[in-house]
Amino acid sequence: MNTLTTLFNHNLWANLQLLDICAKLSDEQLDSTLDGTYGAIRETFQHIARAERAYFSRVSTGKRFEGGSDAPMSLAEIGALLRDTGVSFIEWAPKVDADDTVEIDWDGTLRDVPKTILLTQAINHATEHRSQIMTILTQLGIQPPDLDGWTYFDKMTY
Repeated sequence: MNTLTTLFNHNLWANLQLLDICAKLSDEQLDSTLDGTYGAIRETFQHIARAERAYFSRVSTGKRFEGGSDAPMSLAEIGALLRDTGVSFIEWAPKVDADDTVEIDWDGTLRDVPKTILLTQAINHATEHRSQIMTILTQLGIQPPDLDGWTYFDKMTY
């Protein structure tokens, strides 16, 4: 397994591990939030899933993701989208060359952005928001899962 495949396997695994914990929560718990976080648990997971879809569209097609709905998603729909984009990133990330770029409207200015930056953002973005969800879980008295690289290594068979 190459480096990028490992990183995106971990990202998918971490997303799904946390989603499995959150699938057992009540609606009231899923709607919990704290100052300093993106929003409620459900909203944050939806944000992660839609952002990954958008990043993947840029990496794979060079274009913004068009389509989809802004309607709230169920946890099952979020999980399906995370699985789809997660597997897609695992397949695509190793194909991205260091000098591959995509043109992005950056505050009104078209810029060539390396696809490697989009890959970096996809992982950092999900990690940051998973951490926020885990903080909310802790405040609810729920032990969040260990999602670090050591736990991932220990759970995977190589």
